[in-house]
Amino acid sequence: METRKLGYSDLCLTPIGLGTWAIGGGNNPYGWGAQDDDDSIAAIRRALDLGINWIDTAAGYGHGHSEEIVGRAISGRRDEVTIATKCGILWKEDGSDIYGHLNAESIRREVEDSLRRLNVDVIDLYQIHWPLPDEDIEEGWGTIADLIREGKVRYGGVSNFSVGQLKRVHAIHPVTSLQPPYSMLVPETEEELLPYCAANNIGVVVYSPMQSGLLTGKFTRERVANFPDDDWRKGNPHFQEPQLSANLALVEGLRPIAERSGRPLPHLAIAWVLRRSEVTSAIVGARRPSQIDETVAAAEWALSAEDIAEIDELLVRREE
Repeated sequence: METRKLGYSDLCLTPIGLGTWAIGGGNNPYGWGAQDDDDSIAAIRRALDLGINWIDTAAGYGHGHSEEIVGRAISGRRDEVTIATKCGILWKEDGSDIYGHLNAESIRREVEDSLRRLNVDVIDLYQIHWPLPDEDIEEGWGTIADLIREGKVRYGGVSNFSVGQLKRVHAIHPVTSLQPPYSMLVPETEEELLPYCAANNIGVVVYSPMQSGLLTGKFTRERVANFPDDDWRKGNPHFQEPQLSANLALVEGLRPIAERSGRPLPHLAIAWVLRRSEVTSAIVGARRPSQIDETVAAAEWALSAEDIAEIDELLVRREE
């Protein structure tokens, strides 16, 4: 699989990276329901076997459980994989919710915990998960810059930042990458963020290109209505009316575009975000090996001008 250089760094990433939010498990307001650890480890190892060379995780995924599973899965294969994880999100003591915390002491404690759970000596890409609280992003970013100088972290990135926030931290230390949401259902990332990153040599690794599964073509109203209580999507606006009907209609409009190229719908959703030159890689989640088998070939599909124009028309119609 080809690789793309991430911003100004020497990290070269495959166009698809493995996302591990779901393998953190359920039992929290931001989980995806029950998850089998053996399936998770098999999915990670399958991704590496297929040539995917980077994994995105976070301390906040399943109270650190996702990082632990990644650490177990990459044991003996560290030289094959770039590890990206995140800091700045902590769980309340009762586990009921999360909150942002970006002071230096907290981040230093978090990086040590992540290194231990991942069982690695250095984190390749360490990212601020959310710019919360906003007034502390300079302190948080300055701490990551210190960790880079100390050798615990190779490069620093940010997730969910605005252009204004990027400018504030970029003045302290160069930002290697931005991780924004980006999909056909969240196209506003194109407006300011992608041009700013291109102009400032900041790599972009987008998350939710399939919009948490909605753009895979595997959802019906009935399936959405039967989400378990521990699946965070149950309360997400994209899965509720009036957006749900518009989104399902969009998916039906996309099917013929994928079918005429002999491709499944998930490939179309992924290829659509990768069509932008500013996007280094798309994070694609998988809970089982079969899921990564289904999506990995999307990295090889370059959409035609006809495909893109047809999708644009569908997106305009969705907003009417």
